[in-house]
Amino acid sequence: MLRKTVYSLAALVAGLGAVVATGPATAQAATTPAAKPAPCVTDAKLVPSCGVLWGAAAGGFTNLPRDTEHKNWEKLSGRTATIFHTYHKGDEKFPTDAEIAMVREPGKPRVLLLNWRVEYGSTWANVAAGKLDARIDAFAARVKATLPEKFFLVLNHEPEDDVRTDAASGMTAKHFAASYRHVIKRLKSKGLGNMVNVVAYMGNEKWMAQSWWKDLYPGDDVVDWIGLDSYVSAEQNYYHAGVFADLLDRKAKGGEGFYSWATTKHASKPLMVAEWGAYHRIGKVVDKAKQFNSVLPELAKRPKVKAIVYFDTKADKFGDRDISIDSAASSLAAFRKLAASPKFNVQLKLK
Repeated sequence: MLRKTVYSLAALVAGLGAVVATGPATAQAATTPAAKPAPCVTDAKLVPSCGVLWGAAAGGFTNLPRDTEHKNWEKLSGRTATIFHTYHKGDEKFPTDAEIAMVREPGKPRVLLLNWRVEYGSTWANVAAGKLDARIDAFAARVKATLPEKFFLVLNHEPEDDVRTDAASGMTAKHFAASYRHVIKRLKSKGLGNMVNVVAYMGNEKWMAQSWWKDLYPGDDVVDWIGLDSYVSAEQNYYHAGVFADLLDRKAKGGEGFYSWATTKHASKPLMVAEWGAYHRIGKVVDKAKQFNSVLPELAKRPKVKAIVYFDTKADKFGDRDISIDSAASSLAAFRKLAASPKFNVQLKLK
């Protein structure tokens, strides 16, 4: 009995010693704050390590200065639109002074998404044959002289709409691919190491059903990002009514959805929604909150989407659709909530 009591006391003392030895360390571990997660930053090809790049093309189909419209849109939406999407064609001299100033505005980090119709006034076949090399070289020289920062470059966005099946037209899908390859290779040969290339599709089921659609892709060696320009209607029972998932997943009957095609056939390429928006017909105002509220849940399921760029206009090319974020107060409130998400807190590294 005495022996058991001695053993019990010894065990009790040992146990108390263990508690005393481990107690403070355990308490310290419990009170040590968790390490902050690493910030999301862009790499050499402007792909964010986490999060999603946020951008805009504001003032579409107007003659208003794009830089001013972009800044106004940022105030309206409540966030700096990191990607500044602008459009050029032919022999226009760009990047413009205003575009360069936007990249360098203190406290407003931005990257240019330059959209260029190289073949304007000619054909893709002529571009591929080198007949517009002076135009390409002039652009290269201007970039080298004015813009050392990294930038995105889209060549002839939405080419599907311009394809002609007659080879004599110089505008077949294969001509587009050859044109794209020629421009990118020539620009690289001129030393444009700060260029990040984007091929941007419409992703429309009508075009994806065409036998030539597959011929548009220029090749993984000359494409850095795959882009998509796609929109949804907030009006039920109207053309392309839907939410954010619908603009990503359009497909030809019996075919593969765009997101699936891009991320499986070209798995090494990040996806940029280079234009997106929700619309209703002018004069038929509908709340767009459902569309805007659908974005974040969808991005959580689509890890290959690394950038989204809103195209904002009060009237589209045909003058019948309102794609603005503030066509209704409830729409703007939902969009501002979307814009406030930390999902879009990405630090740009442009040099």
